[in-house]
Amino acid sequence: MPLRFLRPLVLALSFSTSVAYAADARLFQYSTIDALLAGAYDGNISVAELARHGDFGLGTYNRVDGEMILIDGVFYKAKGNGKVEIVPPQELSPLAIVTHFQPTKEISLAGVATLAELEAQLDASLSNKNAFYAIRIQGNFTGMTTRAIDPQVKPYKPLAEVTKTQSIFKLGSTSGQLIGFRSPAFVKGFNVPGYHWHYLSSDLSSGGHVLALQLTAGKAKIATISTVELQVPDTEGFIAADQFKDRAQELHAVEKIRE
Repeated sequence: MPLRFLRPLVLALSFSTSVAYAADARLFQYSTIDALLAGAYDGNISVAELARHGDFGLGTYNRVDGEMILIDGVFYKAKGNGKVEIVPPQELSPLAIVTHFQPTKEISLAGVATLAELEAQLDASLSNKNAFYAIRIQGNFTGMTTRAIDPQVKPYKPLAEVTKTQSIFKLGSTSGQLIGFRSPAFVKGFNVPGYHWHYLSSDLSSGGHVLALQLTAGKAKIATISTVELQVPDTEGFIAADQFKDRAQELHAVEKIRE
């Protein structure tokens, strides 16, 4: 697994296995999950720049102002007030994970009672648990619980503190798209090990970071990622962020309320 410098502050990890990849299957990530957990909420990468790296993805916006949902090249923001809006190209992000979505596999899903059950069904279809996957699910849901966060003000609190006041939305019956990534266990510190999901309803009226769901029927399209590129910010917040600390428990606190 070679590790090489592409340009200042950018790393690329390439994986070579027997799994079939789409051409140029590359994941681009700006900043690290540990930096966000520590309170590095101001980035200097724009939506316009992120669009050069992918048409599908997730993350957040500066000051953790809502949840980023990137589908078909359009950047949406699921806001703390429950509304969804399209984001202008100049808006900035402190953390984003994007890819040019090129699925190589499709599976049908039905009668999924919990988020954990959905992830278990997906895991059963994945041959290499040490690879990265981008996953897009079009489905009908009898229940969907999401969250979003209002924009923060300095001095920023750690994310585990901020999420104690997050807005929770129980959407009930809804149809729309889950977008997510499955990352292997070894990404601790720079990404979320396992699954990370955001949701956008078909009518574009609701969405956010997924906490719980019940899926009646849907189809999952899966893209296997062969290369991961990490861009390390040079912002004051990132430089000052304590990333020596093991933040696994904080990440669990941020990701919980899962059914």
